[in-house]
Parts: sequence; C-alpha cells; structure tokens
Amino acid sequence: MRKLAIAVLAITAALFSSCTKTMSDYPNLSGNTATAKMSNGWWVNVTVSGQPGNLLPKPVFFQTYNTSSNSPDSLWIDDVGNFWNFKVVAVANYSTLSFKANGVLNDYYADTVIIMNGKILPKAAHSRTGNITDSIYMEAQFSDDSPAYGNTYVIAGTARTAFIEDDY
Repeated sequence: MRKLAIAVLAITAALFSSCTKTMSDYPNLSGNTATAKMSNGWWVNVTVSGQPGNLLPKPVFFQTYNTSSNSPDSLWIDDVGNFWNFKVVAVANYSTLSFKANGVLNDYYADTVIIMNGKILPKAAHSRTGNITDSIYMEAQFSDDSPAYGNTYVIAGTARTAFIEDDY
C-alpha cells in the first residue's frame, strides 16, 4: 500500500510540474500598447477656427487609444459622444506623436471626418490644479456640417491625470 501511495504521489508531482508555465511561455506582458505615448483620456475645449469663444460651456472628455491591430500607425480618436459624436481611426506617426485622418468613416453614424494637424505634446500643459501633463491639439471637419466640411473645429486640451480634483 505504501508503494502505491508513493507511486501516486510521484505521478501527481510529475503531472503538476509538467504544466508549470514560465514567463517565456507568454507574449510580452509589459502592459504597453503600440500607441502608449499617444493613448489617454483628454479634457478638451472646442472652438471654431477664426471665431472667439468655446462652443461648449466647459471642457469635455475625449479619448485616444490603440486599435485592435495594436499598430503604432493607427489610433482611435473618440469624443465619447461629448461633442460631435465621432469615433474614427486616424493615421498615426508614433515617432512625431502626430495623427491625421482624411475623410474617414465615422464609427458612430454615417458621416466622414477629416482630422488635420493632430499632435500630442508631452508635458506641454497644466491640468486644472496645475499638474504638468500632456497636451492634445487637432483640427476637425465633418461631412454632415452644413455646408459639408464648412467649419474647422479646433479641439485642444490636456491629458487626464486621474486625480479627481483635475476632472471637470
């Protein structure tokens, strides 16, 4: 009986040790995406180019994030329904932290969007409470604006810091 117990214990140990995975069994799990330096939540103001004053009473939340392909040359630009209700994939240049879109289809509804002069400026802004953070800038036109692509909207703001006191 004792020999049987030892044999079962040895077989069990062999089975468990053969199923042990090491970090080399997994892909890179560093947590960064291909667009990490460009991806963030943003508090932005919206103006019409050449006209004074903000279109919205206070800054609204936007997001930029990687596409499912996790490629450094593609970036989602998403207003999360807080301005024009647009979500598009822009062409990104990760080395210059810039992005653009030329008449791309809006993912929320049937119109097209042009994004020009999009850029992320590292540590170029201050949050609501004065924390140093990144800045975002872009100009956008929408095909369903009357007349089509009639206005150029300037969307600019600061990166979300995740401090509650910096949120609007």
